[in-house]
Amino acid sequence: MAIPVIYNLRSVRQRWSSAVVAVLGIAGTVGVFIAMMSLAKGFKATLVSSGSAENVLILRSGATSEINGSVSLEQVKTIQDAPGVARNAGGPLVSAEVVLVTPYPLSATGTEANLQVRGVSPKALEVRNNVKMVEGAFFRTGLNELVVGKGASHAYVGMTVGNTVDFGGAHWLVVGVFDAGGSAFDSEIWCDATLLKQAYHRPENSFQSMTVHLTSPEAMQKFKDSITSDPGMNVDISSETEYYDKQSQSLTQTIRVLGGLVAGIMGFGAIFGALNTMYSAVSERAREIATMRALGFGAASVVFSFLIEALLISFVGGALGCLAVLPLNGLTTGSMNFQTFSYMAFAFKVTPPLLLSGIVFALVMGASGGLFPAIQAARRPVATALRGM
Repeated sequence: MAIPVIYNLRSVRQRWSSAVVAVLGIAGTVGVFIAMMSLAKGFKATLVSSGSAENVLILRSGATSEINGSVSLEQVKTIQDAPGVARNAGGPLVSAEVVLVTPYPLSATGTEANLQVRGVSPKALEVRNNVKMVEGAFFRTGLNELVVGKGASHAYVGMTVGNTVDFGGAHWLVVGVFDAGGSAFDSEIWCDATLLKQAYHRPENSFQSMTVHLTSPEAMQKFKDSITSDPGMNVDISSETEYYDKQSQSLTQTIRVLGGLVAGIMGFGAIFGALNTMYSAVSERAREIATMRALGFGAASVVFSFLIEALLISFVGGALGCLAVLPLNGLTTGSMNFQTFSYMAFAFKVTPPLLLSGIVFALVMGASGGLFPAIQAARRPVATALRGM
């Protein structure tokens, strides 16, 4: 015979003060857990969205990022003539690029952060057709002009159209702002690759990377086979999507480990809070439990009833924790990309699967905190408890 669930609801209401403590402990733990996981998810989503299935990235063989990559001018000429490269009236859609970081003050704090500067070819917008100008115009080749990602325009001091900024020993005029759809490019500034090399005294015939727009994603293998079959081409070829996915792994793994550690420590505290609440309920309800056992309710029914109560408390705590972190969704923050050592803006990404995992985490804490008190309640001798009435 099962104990009605309404009995558990009334019990929680009568002992609301101790239940509130357990609810708040679980809510705080779930909130921290989801916040940390949404931070990792947002960072990964920002980087992965930078890649296009139709683009490939060329780096020096063994290079882990564009910062330490190297592609020679001779290699650039060979690559742009390879099969599978998309073309328009202006020629092959490729962009040989120079990528570096420079210290520049943040708008929010005034302290310096590593700003990623990308020297690109005039075809950069055609190669990356998901990047659109939203203010001003694209820079003109041969002039000290630059365009700014919409994230960088807010994050850094003076990155507004018409303003002049200084880095690399040169003066640069901001002529436009581009929108890269929330990808990592939004945290960059772009300028003429040749002028950027001159400003930083980089070799004239060398680039850090090369981005190639293909005729279709299916052309990737034909293009790759053509390049790798040439013994003089000591380069690594990967799709942009694959490259940025790898770039995201280091920080996202760090955030997940730290988030799991913090949530785990808080989770132990929340479990002890639930244990305390449920042991208190067992102590106060000894006579009630004995009476129910005398009326024919079995030990299994008592255990199940107490677990229902613990799960009810934990579900409310989990739901409250989920509600508390919902305002974080879309909130922009920033962190250093460990692969490029540059500052990157990204947004928290609170998703339904994350919220569901938070509820499951709460229920696990509730069940862990309610199981032993429930077993203790079921094992209490009925006769002894009834004699105390």
